[in-house]
Amino acid sequence: MRTLEDLIDTKDAARPLVRERAQGASHPFEILAPSEDQNRVLLALQVTTRSTMGAVAYETGGLLIDHGWLRVLGSGHPKLARNIVDWNKGRSSGFLLVADDVVGGFFALNGGGLGDDAGAMYYWAPDTLAWESLEIGYSDFLGWASTDRLQAFYADLRWSGWEADMKSVGADQCFSFYPFLWTKEGSVQASARKAVSIAEQYALNKELATTTGK
Repeated sequence: MRTLEDLIDTKDAARPLVRERAQGASHPFEILAPSEDQNRVLLALQVTTRSTMGAVAYETGGLLIDHGWLRVLGSGHPKLARNIVDWNKGRSSGFLLVADDVVGGFFALNGGGLGDDAGAMYYWAPDTLAWESLEIGYSDFLGWASTDRLQAFYADLRWSGWEADMKSVGADQCFSFYPFLWTKEGSVQASARKAVSIAEQYALNKELATTTGK
């Protein structure tokens, strides 16, 4: 197991790349300050700050992107209480949950449990309940999330007035829809929605995926 000194690289850290993504973003991209758990989180992850994921985990409390629609996990912050290590306990196997969104979708880094493309980012889509490969790695995922490609990706999962609705949901919550988005009757426009904890939504998605065979 590598020590904290092995993992922290002050000369070749990836934090400038994260700042560059934020400054060049086509929409709001907030970098949250790191928490006092940053050392513990980095040690548990065993990735260096030379990597983008290591920089986000150690140097930030997380990232809130596009009015908080997308939340990328770091070491935790009052605005985003979850950290990447504790959030994965009991929830992931063969992958690492790294981000989620306000419509109950989850992003994970494949460790071999989602397909043969280890190191690729996947999305657990709320409108299909299926894991979909994005065919990019973590660093490119942050680049993708800072561009207009994010809006294109979510074109079918946004509704009129969603920006105003973001004010009523926190970064540790998401909207739950009924009828479910993956059903024929469900849609972001027609389904009723309410704010629930992101932990509750993840557990529900897992249960539904198991019972429906998706």
